[in-house]
Amino acid sequence: MVELGPVEFEELVAVALDDLPAEIGELMDNVAIFVEDAPADGEDLLGLYEGVPLTERSGAYLLATPDRITIFRLPILAICETPDEVKEQVQVTVAHEIGHHFGIDDLRLHDLGYA
Repeated sequence: MVELGPVEFEELVAVALDDLPAEIGELMDNVAIFVEDAPADGEDLLGLYEGVPLTERSGAYLLATPDRITIFRLPILAICETPDEVKEQVQVTVAHEIGHHFGIDDLRLHDLGYA
């Protein structure tokens, strides 16, 4: 397990977001990104998307609260052995959860290398 404080971890998430192609950021709509230590319910998750994917939104979605992407620090640190692995896993997890925002399911994300 790698030791990395919350501030440093949040910086890795910010870098992962900054490294996304500009087109992706421009297409993201009504979504907020958060970092938490671990899922409240004890589930074994690295990240979580909560909301209505862009592919499923209709006119009724107008004025909806933002979708939420949460990246979980402690589970990611627990599976990584080096700081470089943490950085890579954060990038993969951020991309994976953003993929859900765009309506891409887990199977396809795994096929694309975002497991």
